[in-house]
Amino acid sequence: MMTSLTLEQLFAVLLEIVGAPVFWSLIGASSLILIAFIALLMRNRKQERHAPWRVKLWASIGALAAILSLQYATSSGFSDLGGPIDLIVLMLAGGAGAVCLMILAYVAQSLLPSKG
Repeated sequence: MMTSLTLEQLFAVLLEIVGAPVFWSLIGASSLILIAFIALLMRNRKQERHAPWRVKLWASIGALAAILSLQYATSSGFSDLGGPIDLIVLMLAGGAGAVCLMILAYVAQSLLPSKG
């Protein structure tokens, strides 16, 4: 019986679910996006507003992509959700996908030349 969840256990479970190549490529890509976002904030000294509806659209796409990729990686369907913890994990995955793609969209829009 597991009485506590450690960071090492969480790491091992995530590595087992998606596999080493996918896991490390996700870690690398998210690190690069985070570095680009921090560099962009340091360059601009503030967070600029860029078409918020576009960024929200990308966030929705990121959430959907994260949920569907999690379902594919675990070889299970939505009918296999067993309880509240499964739903919480699914919502956390969707939230993480939304935040990651939203930051990527913000960085991409900031690097592209503005029309006005």
